[in-house]
Amino acid sequence: MSRDLFLRIMHAVEAHDEYFVRKRNAANTAGLSCFQKVTASFRMLTYGVPADATDEYVRIAESTTIESLRRFVNAIIEIFEDEYLRSPNENDTARLLALGEKRGFSGMLGSIDCMHWKWKNCPSAWQGMYSGHVHEPTIILEAVASKDLWIWHAFFGLPGSHNDINVLHWSPLFAKLAEGEAPQVNYSINGHDYTVGYYLADDIYPSWATFVKTIQQPQGNKRKYFAKAQEAIRKDVERAFGVLQSRFAIVRGPARFWDEETLGDIMKACVIMHNMIIEDEGEVDPDERFDYGGENVTPSHEHTTDHEDFIQMHKNIRDNKTHHQLATGRPSGAPMATSS
Repeated sequence: MSRDLFLRIMHAVEAHDEYFVRKRNAANTAGLSCFQKVTASFRMLTYGVPADATDEYVRIAESTTIESLRRFVNAIIEIFEDEYLRSPNENDTARLLALGEKRGFSGMLGSIDCMHWKWKNCPSAWQGMYSGHVHEPTIILEAVASKDLWIWHAFFGLPGSHNDINVLHWSPLFAKLAEGEAPQVNYSINGHDYTVGYYLADDIYPSWATFVKTIQQPQGNKRKYFAKAQEAIRKDVERAFGVLQSRFAIVRGPARFWDEETLGDIMKACVIMHNMIIEDEGEVDPDERFDYGGENVTPSHEHTTDHEDFIQMHKNIRDNKTHHQLATGRPSGAPMATSS
């Protein structure tokens, strides 16, 4: 993180929460400064050190460090969430579609996957519910990322005993699309017109029209090329997870806090600051920033609350035939053309 971005965050947090403003006590002795509290919070987030380890460097007590961290991540979410963890708007969608088309995947909006965060201090009564295939308590983050590693969607909080399909059914990823509020998407592949964008996913995800998966045991040069390209580009979200964990070691190591709410705020704040760093490094056009917050998605068509339209949109999202057509260029069940 650059110095300018650090100072921008610090000043915004100080202006938002009076807790970070330096005060004097009854003896007229100056208390801790905003710089000390924010620095202690950042040391916990970026290095993953326990709260009592910040005393030697920042001269701040353990209890104050924990309180500073909790209020810091809350302030980050309240100030920057609407801008840096927004759903793709019209301009965002157009840029993502152009980027996907340039890489050979017309209609692609990003890659989706899940990451597990180990919960060291999970209460004993909950450990069975939060333990999954890694055989230790974890909490799941579902994310969608683009080539520049910007995380467009972050859904965190489900127990680690769930798999990616269970997380998907709880996730609000397609909520705006089902309600007719998502930006309109129009593209054509092999002479077929589509109005719903898709995400690259691994094999565990269902065969829906909104997912494009690799081809298992591809036969023929075309299918082999498609599988190779899909598997390579789908790694965008894996790279995003790796960069997020490198920047914020607290989400790479075991979580030491006792309550889920604090862990959720920490994860969300780390994702927001991750996106801020990407913008600061020049990967994203700064003119696309939203200074006024609020609702970020502008509907491309009139919002409908008709129950039949809502059900039909859900059917379109889960359309198996469209899924196979996107991957193979032919409807499901059609004879496979030979290729040399």
